[in-house]
Amino acid sequence: MNAAPGRPKQARPAVRSTKGFRTSGPSWSPLPTGKFTGIHWSAPGAIDGQDPYLAWAEADGFAGYRVEPKGKPPKWLPIVIELTPGANVPALVDASNVKWLQIPRVYLNLPALRFCTAHVKPRFFKKLRTDPQLRGLIQRYELGLPVGHHTQPIHDPCTPGSPPVVAPDRLNGKVLAVIDGGLAFANQVFLNPQGRTRVKHFWRQDDTDDGNWPGNEPRHQTPLDPARAGPRPRDMGYGHELSGAAINDAMAEYTHGGRLDEDALYQHFQLWDLSKPVNHGTHVMSLACGKGNLLDPKDDEASRCDLIAVQLDWSNVLDTSGGAMNVSVLDALMYILARCTPQARLVVNISWGTLAGPHDGSSILEAAMDQLIELCEGRLQVTVPAGNAYQSRTHANDTLAPGASLPLHWRVQPDDHTQSFLEIWIPCGAEGAAISVKPPGHAQALPPLHKGQSGLWLGNDGLPLCSLVFPNDSALGTGSTCALLALAPTFSRHPKAATAPAGSWQVTLTNTGTESVVFDAYVERDDVALGQNTGARQSYFEDAWYDTSGNIGSFVDHPDNPTPIRRSGTFNSLSTGQNTVSVGGIRRHASPGAHFARYSPRKPDPDARRPQRAGVKKVPDTLAASDDNPALWGVLGAGSLSGSVVRLAGTSSAAPQEARRLINLP
Repeated sequence: MNAAPGRPKQARPAVRSTKGFRTSGPSWSPLPTGKFTGIHWSAPGAIDGQDPYLAWAEADGFAGYRVEPKGKPPKWLPIVIELTPGANVPALVDASNVKWLQIPRVYLNLPALRFCTAHVKPRFFKKLRTDPQLRGLIQRYELGLPVGHHTQPIHDPCTPGSPPVVAPDRLNGKVLAVIDGGLAFANQVFLNPQGRTRVKHFWRQDDTDDGNWPGNEPRHQTPLDPARAGPRPRDMGYGHELSGAAINDAMAEYTHGGRLDEDALYQHFQLWDLSKPVNHGTHVMSLACGKGNLLDPKDDEASRCDLIAVQLDWSNVLDTSGGAMNVSVLDALMYILARCTPQARLVVNISWGTLAGPHDGSSILEAAMDQLIELCEGRLQVTVPAGNAYQSRTHANDTLAPGASLPLHWRVQPDDHTQSFLEIWIPCGAEGAAISVKPPGHAQALPPLHKGQSGLWLGNDGLPLCSLVFPNDSALGTGSTCALLALAPTFSRHPKAATAPAGSWQVTLTNTGTESVVFDAYVERDDVALGQNTGARQSYFEDAWYDTSGNIGSFVDHPDNPTPIRRSGTFNSLSTGQNTVSVGGIRRHASPGAHFARYSPRKPDPDARRPQRAGVKKVPDTLAASDDNPALWGVLGAGSLSGSVVRLAGTSSAAPQEARRLINLP
């Protein structure tokens, strides 16, 4: 419901004390034993310390990862691992076997790093339950994106005693790297004065000719031709790599009459995605290190330095919820570091992210990036966007007094072909929290669940429509636990697929303890990325007190407004680490007070006094232009082909400008 224009701020009516929960009506079923992991998820304590997304994936047979209903589970699962203090990757390799745990060899390069990615088979989980040595090495692990080649073995993984792989032609001096999708490395804005590419190393993480690039719906998987796409990098074990020399040789072959045929070049490299006129990654990279355009030419160190480009698998881009980001981004960072000498000064931009997560820097990927930056001792900087969901109603925050309850109304849209997720974060020490869920069209809620409990709500065909997984502590973060409410799509073209009801899901939080509880609820990102057609539809919170009038002052939080839906705290979950640089968006030309991009988190926070969980980050580290002015959103950057210019809005455009500033520093 929209707030009436000009409605005076009032106190929310007092919430009722909740005792004697109803037990009739819809009911929860226990989580099944995982067919892949062998974990009896409904056993006491089984969900504690685990990734709740893995529990849900096994409950619905990995249907959310494009596995057909009642289809076979993946052969391998991609995961990211945090090791216990004092442990390292060689010790993990010695305690395991490549038959059931495979780690890319690049993770041998930094012995002190306590994070790595891996592909694992079911035996890994069995050994983790029965082998004290292996269990003592692994602190936590998190599921990646189990689709395509991510579910296949890694080529030439780490083995006991295997040495690190030394990459050829490592770069020195200043190096700028970009991790993104659709990177048109032959665009003239990335060439040196001699017409050669400045991209010295290019790694594409996809492996097949029929990939998930925009507009393509593969029905089979044909491996890329390494003679065209480049060889597989030995230290990564998947994807294809092009050296700067290989790119320049091909550019010379496809140059006729002094003009490069860029379309033919990309066809030769099997980079079909670069036939699209607009690519997010090309636009971002041009802002970070391009030569500008006729209206705004650039001549600085960023426009001359060596470049490294990592093109994410399109499966990452399709899944805007970020299910693959942990594995793919960490692998990309390790690849980039391996292509530089220890003396290189490196700035990496990652203009991607999600909405859910702990938001206190304790996610595995954020903790890994923080440690990488520390180990590099000042020679690595990472810029990340602050996020674009400030007005999207995807965050709720409030304090529950003892005995109080608060309903959240989660609007899940019809015709959503993808799953929807709601994460509720509660401090680990807060006891007595309970969560109940009332599906649309039901008069009664499912029974409330407390910490350590979980359940599935099944449809008439026995397939899960939703799940609530509420562990005492979660692998997704530390300091707070994550209760995950996962929903099946509301629409599917597959006749046997489970579909959840669309409408307003009422999620009620109750504090049955004796101390006040501060919570945050985050709706996960579920929109459609540029150039995609996935059928995703973003869900959001509704509340009568939330001001959607569009009046002046309605685009920021006001401390006296009692709505639990808060813009403040809506932040990219990749950007809340201690050592990365988060960048918010502003308007290049605007009157005082109107210079913030409306979709971006603000600095300072207009609602800074609101109680918050410890360590939560809500304010960008710095700001850069992401809109030209209030009427003209976005900034100009390069299109896919040389000479083309496109305008894109978002903090994805602000972050690379900060990367450019950093690389230009003396």
